[in-house]
Amino acid sequence: MLVHENISLLPYNTFGLDYLTNYLVEIRNEDDLHEAYSSEAFKSLPKMVLGGGSNVLFTGNQQKAILLMKHHGFDVIKEDHESVWVKVGAGELWHQLVLWSIERGLGGLENLSLIPGTVGAAPMQNIGAYGVEQMHCFVELEAFDIRRKEIVKFRRDACQFGYRHSVFKTSLKDQYVVVSVTYRLSKKPKFDISYGAIKDTLDEKGVSELSIRSISEAVIAIRQSKLPDPAIIGNAGSFFKNPMIEVEHYEALKEVEPNIPSYMVTDKWMKIPAAWLIERSGWKGKRRGKIGVHEYQPLVLVNHGGGDGKEILKLSRMIQTSVQKHFGIELQREVNVV
Repeated sequence: MLVHENISLLPYNTFGLDYLTNYLVEIRNEDDLHEAYSSEAFKSLPKMVLGGGSNVLFTGNQQKAILLMKHHGFDVIKEDHESVWVKVGAGELWHQLVLWSIERGLGGLENLSLIPGTVGAAPMQNIGAYGVEQMHCFVELEAFDIRRKEIVKFRRDACQFGYRHSVFKTSLKDQYVVVSVTYRLSKKPKFDISYGAIKDTLDEKGVSELSIRSISEAVIAIRQSKLPDPAIIGNAGSFFKNPMIEVEHYEALKEVEPNIPSYMVTDKWMKIPAAWLIERSGWKGKRRGKIGVHEYQPLVLVNHGGGDGKEILKLSRMIQTSVQKHFGIELQREVNVV
């Protein structure tokens, strides 16, 4: 187990925030986890699991031991004429899993291309994009039970997946550390281009025959055109979730905002793009000192350099208040604040 003391978190969060932590512990295997939760050196300190740092907002120095997941590996554990089951280490980058599947002609994850973060974080958040969520291919995960100091398995139903949600964000929060995830990938993929932006991009590229690679490349092009590169400007991608409102609420808003975009979830609920709500509330491109709202994608809060996490959090709350005032809709953060 490799331990770093009083180390900067600057390289470990995509917002580019320069705070210190007491300990940064590299977790490469299950033995490291056992040692991390038994070590006398920081036994009394709170602990936090960190993957790619792409979904976290630090708001100050961390008086804790941060466990950096470095658990790697791809292991094909089962195969039949239709599918391949692959077990992936929690520390692998999510996009590397997508590329791994595409290189082998295996479908299911192509719509989730270029999503930042690690495989271990994917089921925690139930990541999704362009009509697909990781739950659609999910089989099971292995996790370290912090209290019992043992590895347990969670099948799909036990994870209680929902929109950007899992049981690990509610009743089981901070009780388990994901060490591996198993996905079932298809040898006979069914393509999903139901989101118009994918079809439009494929048309622009002159793609006449669909493939998992062409869909992945289209998704990558869309994401790169919409979302800023954290290597250039600090950000954590989408800061807020797209809210769902009741149909009656939607109909009332439509009377005032005839062009309000929406997606029907059920016959009672509509999903509204948070980016549209933020832009209509006047926040797109707004800058407050070293932080602000991205000029092209209002769903993204940015650190222009040398920004402060507390100021980013304050800005997010101002946006929430503004959207609530204008539309009666409560925006929920997608990013974890610590």
